[in-house]
Parts: sequence; structure tokens; C-alpha cells
Amino acid sequence: MRLYHAPASPFVRKVMVLLHEACATDRVEIVPVAGTPLDPGTLPVDRNPLGKIPALERPDGPTLYDSRVICRYLDDLLGAGLYPAAPHLWDTLVLEATADGIADAAVLMRYEDHVRPPAARSSEWVEAQWAKVSRALAAIEGRWLSHLRGPLDMGQIGLGCALGYLDFRHAGRDWQAAHPALAEWWGAFSARPSMKATAPDI
Repeated sequence: MRLYHAPASPFVRKVMVLLHEACATDRVEIVPVAGTPLDPGTLPVDRNPLGKIPALERPDGPTLYDSRVICRYLDDLLGAGLYPAAPHLWDTLVLEATADGIADAAVLMRYEDHVRPPAARSSEWVEAQWAKVSRALAAIEGRWLSHLRGPLDMGQIGLGCALGYLDFRHAGRDWQAAHPALAEWWGAFSARPSMKATAPDI
């Protein structure tokens, strides 16, 4: 299998954390790529017509894309057990979707400030994306802390990767000050070997 990869992507990091937790990093060849929505560069548009990563090329079927699809596939293939059986599955999936929404909004903020031409940038649009992040963080802190303290699953991994991206690209927003309980969880979770091994260079 070949994984199209960029270390700064929180969505790629999700896949890499799963591989580390499953002790299966040797099962996947890493293919470095780079690009933006304005210039796809070396992004695998021939494998994923949306031009997004991660994308997982596999020998027994078409390339998989979207991190949630790839993670479900690898979890099943490797027997990682990071998606529990129903009814707990639905909590895991909702938390993972919420975490991916945080990461998506944060990536769009990054694109607005570093990809779009200065004359086309909108501070109002950036703040609207941050409002999504803030609402999601408040909801997680208010509803999901008991889940976060439970057995490891992909909801937790997705959230860890999203929070790591906030620290990596938007440290000035200081999300931790407004969400101390979630920040405490993040401090412990970020110390996992799989998280340390996949952290982007700052």
C-alpha cells in the first residue's frame, strides 16, 4: 500500500497515528506530496480527483480517500479495534466527525491567510471558521470528556490530531486558555508515542 502524505496535514496524521497504534507502519509506503487548492503541485489528482490527501493506494481495489474512509479500512484490515461495536460506535463516529470539522475549519483559515491573494482575503470569513472551532471545542468539553477518558478510539485520535493542528498553525488563538479541561486531556494525549512520532516539525 502507498500513502500519499504531507506531515503538516491533520488528516494524514490521523492515518499515521492509527498505523503507529497498530504497529503497522511497515505495511505502508509513504509518498511525500505537496500542493494547494490553487496549485495542485504533486498532489495525487490521478488517484483522487479532488486532489486531497491522505489518499491510500491499495493493491486490491481503487485508491481510497478521505481520512475517515482510510481509517475505517485500515482498522478493519489490521484489526486495530479503534472503532467499537454499536451502540458505542456512533459516539466514536460523531466525535471523529466533530474533530475533522475542527481540522477542516483550521485548514481553511490557513489557506485564507497563506494561499489566497492578499486582496481577496476576508477576515470575517476567517473569524467565521474560528467560530466553528470554538463551538466545537465547547461542545466537546461539555459533552465528551468522559468518552475521552475511555478506551482509545478514532474519535480520540481525530481530536488529538485536530488539537495538534491548532497548536501548530494557530497557536496565537490560545484555545487552551478557554478550555482548560480539554487542554488537560490534550496534554496527556499528546504524550502518547504515536502522537510524538507523527507531530509535524514546528
